[in-house]
Amino acid sequence: MRFGETPIDEATGAILAHSWRSGGINFAKGRRLSGDDVAKLKAAGVSTVVAARLDPDDVHEDEAAATLAKVLAGAGIEITAPFTGRCNHFAREAGLAVIDHERIDALNELDESVTVATLPPFARVMPRQMVATVKIIPYAAPRRAVNRAIEVAQSANQPLVSIAPFKTMRAGLVQTRLPGTRDKVLDKAVGTTTKRLTSLGSTLNSERRCDHDAASIATALKELKKEGCDIFLIAGASAIVDRHDVVPEGIEKAGGRVIHFGMPVDPGNLLLTAELDGKPVLGLPGCAKSPKYNGFDMVLERLAAGLAVGRSEIVRMGAGGLLAEISSRPQPRDDSDISEEAGPQQAPRVAVLLLAAGRSTRMGGPNKMVADANGQPLVVHAVKAALASQAVEVVVVLGHMADEVRAAIEKAVPAKSRLRFVTNPDFAEGLSTSVRTGIGALSNNSDAAIVQLGDMPGVTADLLDRLIAAFSPVEGRSICVPTVGGKRGNPVLWARRFFPEMSRLAGDTGARHLIGEHGDLVCEVEMAGEAALTDIDTPEALAAWRAKGAS
Repeated sequence: MRFGETPIDEATGAILAHSWRSGGINFAKGRRLSGDDVAKLKAAGVSTVVAARLDPDDVHEDEAAATLAKVLAGAGIEITAPFTGRCNHFAREAGLAVIDHERIDALNELDESVTVATLPPFARVMPRQMVATVKIIPYAAPRRAVNRAIEVAQSANQPLVSIAPFKTMRAGLVQTRLPGTRDKVLDKAVGTTTKRLTSLGSTLNSERRCDHDAASIATALKELKKEGCDIFLIAGASAIVDRHDVVPEGIEKAGGRVIHFGMPVDPGNLLLTAELDGKPVLGLPGCAKSPKYNGFDMVLERLAAGLAVGRSEIVRMGAGGLLAEISSRPQPRDDSDISEEAGPQQAPRVAVLLLAAGRSTRMGGPNKMVADANGQPLVVHAVKAALASQAVEVVVVLGHMADEVRAAIEKAVPAKSRLRFVTNPDFAEGLSTSVRTGIGALSNNSDAAIVQLGDMPGVTADLLDRLIAAFSPVEGRSICVPTVGGKRGNPVLWARRFFPEMSRLAGDTGARHLIGEHGDLVCEVEMAGEAALTDIDTPEALAAWRAKGAS
C-alpha cells in the first residue's frame, strides 16, 4: 500500500486519509475518491491529498476483517458486518467464551496490520455480549499477512473463538451439621446456591441435611442420585482440610471417586472435585456460602457449559485466580437497562421500522406494496431483507389497504417472533405520521432503529447489517446514512436519542432535516450498487426494475 501525499490527478480510487471539510466539500476520512470527488477537489484548488492507494497484493481493510472474522469464529458466535476495518464477534447465547490463547498470540505476532482482541479465556458472557474483535489497523493489509493469519486459524481442530453455552443442570445439595449449626445459616446457603444455579440456567433439584460424618453423607448422596440429579454439591459444616477428610470419605462410601483436592484460586482454595457414576461432585469451600465470585463459581460455570474440569483444568486456573482483591464482577445487564455503564459491551439492539402505509398516488391507482415484483409482492422484498438482517425486531407500519398488505406479507413470510405489525390511522396525512406510529411501537430496549422504505426492493440484509456495524454512539456515529458515489440514500439508522424528535414529526418529509441539524453525529456508509438510491414510485420505475431482474 502506498500512503502519503498524492497528486490530485492520481487520486481517483485512492482512500482519503483525513477528512476534508472546506470550500463546500465535506468528505470523511476513509472515503474512496471517485472521479467526481477528484473533480470537486480540483475545482476547489486542491493539488494534493493525503491518501492510501492499494496495490494488487493488498486486501482492503473491510474485506480482510470479514475474512479473518469468519475463519476465527466457532459455534455460538455471530459476526457483524465489517466497517472501518473492524468485525466484531458477539455471543448468540449465555455461556463461556472458549478462547485459544496461544493461537491468538501467534496471530497477533504475524503482522502489525492484523490484530485480534478477545475476552479472557472462559469469561462468562451473556447473549449479544461482545467476545472478540478483528481490527485491520491501516486501510489495507498485505495479502500474505491475511493468508498467514488464516493458516494460524485453521492450524488446529478447534476454532479460536467460540461459545460453550450453558446447559440446564439439576443439582442436588448436601449440607452437614455439627453441634451448634443453625438452620438459619443452612437456609441462607440454600438461597445463595439457588441464585448461582439459576443464573446459569440450572436448578436446585433437591437438598439433604445430615450429620457431619461419612456414612450420613454417603446416604444423602445415594438418595439424591435416585432423584436424577446431574451434579452433586456438598457443603460441609467444617471445611475440607485433606483429601481423606469426612466429605471425600463420604463420596467414596457412596461409590464415588475423588479427582482432585484444592485449587490455585483464592477464595476457593479448599474446593474438592470428584465424580459419582460419571456425574460431577463438588466438595464446597466455605466461601461458597457467600454470593461473591469465588473458585466455586469458576468450576460451576465450566461444568454448566459442558466443559471438562479435571485436575489439569483445575491447576491451570492460577493465572487470574487471585480473586480476593476483586471487589465485584461485572454482571449481565438487564434488558431494561441500555446505558453505556450497564456492564459488558453489548451488541446494539437495532430495530427495523418498515414503512408500508402510503397510498401509492404516483402509481396511478394500484397499491405498489402488493404489486408483483419478479414473483413476489414489492413489500415482501423489504420484509425478507429485514428479517434476514441482524435486527432484533421488525415493525411494519401499515395504512392504505392494511389488510391486503399484511396478508401478502404473512403469505410469503412464515410466522416470525421478530415481526410485528402496527396500523397508522393517519397515513393519508403523510410519511411523518407513519414514522411517529412506528417509533411509538418499538420495544423500550431498542438502541436504534433503521427506517426502511417498503418500496426499495434492492435493499438487502447485507446493506442493513453494514449500517448496524457502523452504529457507535460512543464514537459519534449516531445517524448512519448509506451513500452511493457520495450521494445519500435510504434506509437511515437513527440512535434512540432521536426518537423523541421523530415522534414529533409533521408533514410528508420524514426525518431528513435532523441529519442537517446533527451533522456532527452523521456517519456516511458507502454502499456498492444503486439499491440505496432506488425506490419504486411510478409504473415506469417498477417496469424498469422488473426488466433488470429478468435480465
